[in-house]
Amino acid sequence: MVEQILIDTDNFYVPDANQLVTEDDTPVDNFASEKQQRLLVGSLYSSLQNQTFLAAANVGVYYAYRKPPIVPDVLFSLDVQIPEKWWDKQNRCYMVWEFEKPPEVVMEIVSNKEGDELGKKLEIYEQMRASYYIVYDPNQQLGEQVIRIYELRGRRYFETSETWLEQVGLGLTLWSGAFEGRQDNWLRWCYQDGTILPTGDERAEEEKQRAEQEKQRAEQAEQRAQLLAERLRAMGIDPDSL
Repeated sequence: MVEQILIDTDNFYVPDANQLVTEDDTPVDNFASEKQQRLLVGSLYSSLQNQTFLAAANVGVYYAYRKPPIVPDVLFSLDVQIPEKWWDKQNRCYMVWEFEKPPEVVMEIVSNKEGDELGKKLEIYEQMRASYYIVYDPNQQLGEQVIRIYELRGRRYFETSETWLEQVGLGLTLWSGAFEGRQDNWLRWCYQDGTILPTGDERAEEEKQRAEQEKQRAEQAEQRAQLLAERLRAMGIDPDSL
């Protein structure tokens, strides 16, 4: 239970972070969920380098006084950053009163039927007023839908089939491919044209391929120049004099 202890900050009372449980060392539940979480968080940091945001996996969110925290599998919050002194008690997790806003996106990855993602968790995220709540159910534990997207309209969540999250300027898509050597179907962030946000490894591989293509084009150009020079010499023309 959260201790009901307050501190006065410029006449605005907030809970004392020293009395809150900011981490309990509970591990993630399976390899697949952990890898999916890292893919979603990592691709944001590798692709949105000129944007201010905070993305995290399995970090507690304190959203209201006298309420225990909730721990989304993934959270994404715009226009905020992890504080410089992140080991300080009040900076170890996402306290809405410290960041002065809830995350725009919270996600749950369903691994069994025990998480109540469509019940209690939905109610909590609605109360938190996160703009979007995403339920990713890769094994269809909760029904036929693999992705459920809830958008906050007024004070209530409404399920939508729109995968473009207008308020954060990103979309979501299912992608089949290899991530860290594991071939599977993955939930990925994407731009409006459907292009996925690459991970750091994918970006490095793209750069490597571009460098190889540039090298091949340079070699081909050199070969054409040598062939032309040989033809000119055969015609009695010194190519160096041209």
